[in-house]
Amino acid sequence: MKKPRLRDLGIALGQIAPGPLNAITDVAGVTVGYATLVRDEPHVVRTGVTAIWPADTIFTDFCTAGFHSFNGNGEMTGTIWLAEQGLLTAPICITNTHAVGVVRDAICVHAVKHGIDESWLLPVTAETYDGWLSDFQSFPVTQDLALQALDAAKGGLPAEGNVGGGTGMICHEFKGGTGTASRRLSAEQGGWTVGALVQANYGDRERLRCGNAPVGLEITTDEIRGAYWDPEPGAGSIIVILATDAPLLPIQCQRLARRATTGLAWVGGYGSNGSGDIFLAFSTANRVPIRAAMTDMKMLGLDACTPLFAAAAEATEEAIWNALVAAETTTGFKGRTATAIPHDRLQEVVAKYQPKA
Repeated sequence: MKKPRLRDLGIALGQIAPGPLNAITDVAGVTVGYATLVRDEPHVVRTGVTAIWPADTIFTDFCTAGFHSFNGNGEMTGTIWLAEQGLLTAPICITNTHAVGVVRDAICVHAVKHGIDESWLLPVTAETYDGWLSDFQSFPVTQDLALQALDAAKGGLPAEGNVGGGTGMICHEFKGGTGTASRRLSAEQGGWTVGALVQANYGDRERLRCGNAPVGLEITTDEIRGAYWDPEPGAGSIIVILATDAPLLPIQCQRLARRATTGLAWVGGYGSNGSGDIFLAFSTANRVPIRAAMTDMKMLGLDACTPLFAAAAEATEEAIWNALVAAETTTGFKGRTATAIPHDRLQEVVAKYQPKA
């Protein structure tokens, strides 16, 4: 059964129209795959891996990319090389904190198995912490699980909520996880698409907002007990992956990645000391063949970047909310429970703060 999304509840955010799927896969060629692991024996596990392919030829036909660390209490492998050359050379994976190494290695294994003629690989794998709901110190994520996610990648609307790397995540003290959204600019603005995929695992309850509505102040912990894993306010993390078909140079991708910060702030994230808020953006328009001696590139004009930046912020905001809306109440490690945000109450609160006509 299809999980609901924010717009299914009659709630629309932003001013720019979404793409047909309202997902990162609205950017042509982008595919997403998941491997989800839920079991109670021999350890209570709620975890998984998410794989994002910018293109099925990414190992041999690189794309421009850039990243931004809003707060660096987290990990995203491969970023030193990404900053050096400005190119994404492999699919991206997202998982839990202690599984970064094995998942990163699985990308290399996948390349070797498929005959990729590279001397070495430095792929991107990012993480957020699922140890409140999952016994992640039992190291349940394996190379095979990561390979399943890489092999499962497909187009269409990706699943959201308790899926892939987002399976055991918590957001603003409600059940969080994986979410996606997109924005498509008007023809006059270039017609470019920006898609976002998030793994949302951060935030204080009282700061949670949906548009004009202070949702976290209205749906208090007296009504629904919060899920906590750390005494520090705002602890947790969020990974945001942005894709676009606009022709961007690496430094422009880096600028685009920074705009995820705005979408995060609109929902209520502010980058606490204990939060790893790390964002990456890539462009599918400029491609660099692996053995190319010379490559022509196009660059979006400076002023033309402004609506693209707005699209990135809006897509990030809605992707977080799609993660929250699709998430399902989960009981996991040590009997702890993360409760999904109640859809009826969310609708009530948003309606209460709607501007009067």
